[in-house]
Amino acid sequence: MAYLLQQIANALPIAALYAALAFGYAIAFAVTRRADITYGAIFAFSGHLYLLFAHVGWDRLWLVLPAALALGVTAAIAGGVGTGGIVGQFVMRPLLAVSPNAVIVASLGVLVVLMEGARLAAESRELWLPPLLDQLLSLDLGAGGAVTLTRLQVVNIVLMLAMIGAGHIGLSASRFGRWWRAVADDPRAAELCGVSPSLVFVLSYVLAAFYASACGVLSTSYYGTMDFGAGVVFGLKVVLIAAAGGHAHPLRAAAGAALVGLAETLWSGYGPVLWRDLVIMSGLVLLLVLSRRERVVV
Repeated sequence: MAYLLQQIANALPIAALYAALAFGYAIAFAVTRRADITYGAIFAFSGHLYLLFAHVGWDRLWLVLPAALALGVTAAIAGGVGTGGIVGQFVMRPLLAVSPNAVIVASLGVLVVLMEGARLAAESRELWLPPLLDQLLSLDLGAGGAVTLTRLQVVNIVLMLAMIGAGHIGLSASRFGRWWRAVADDPRAAELCGVSPSLVFVLSYVLAAFYASACGVLSTSYYGTMDFGAGVVFGLKVVLIAAAGGHAHPLRAAAGAALVGLAETLWSGYGPVLWRDLVIMSGLVLLLVLSRRERVVV
């Protein structure tokens, strides 16, 4: 039983990460209705910015570690959100109006630009952060052992769940949330009611970019680095894991993604790790195919 509880505890950080990523992705997908791996690219790009500027602050500006990390976080969030705004306004929105399927191709181009830009900025070096908040928090189970997590894992879980909760409340109760739902349901009807689909599209893309950037910072803090190929991996992975709960429904997408994170960890604990990604991704692809709905145009 202690082993099972430890595996569930191990699943919480990855489940929270997947949930927060899926929540943000669903906000953008609701207005694009197209698979967009740009989201994963912004996630990885913000992680690289975090590493790069934290390294500059520590190594060149001689800042203390908290100040260097703060510089990295500020650059990562600003860079990720700014990139999301530029891509949404000048790439995705015009393409969506002309040829919606071109969004998929354009997202691949944006991913290549961001990942290569990050690699060149870092001079192809793999930068690392020092261990952060790695003290263990233990829950004593008596004779059955103990369940442990690090402080950083707990902080990440709390922050990611807070992001999801705040986002859900904002979309449910704010004026922007009403505009977003109207545009997601029918942009033409929303425009007739005085809502600007273009503005809502860009703001949705910026909000999604904020979730991707924040998750990039938290994930990089936890793992200590960000791989140059993470944009491709997470770009494709988020598209699939968000399908577990429904691409256009952020809270359900987050819940489904959390279940995927739990399944991944339990498979790693009890099954052959070599087959984990194949089995999980194949199941998600099957779910995506079976749950697909064609829209009838009269």
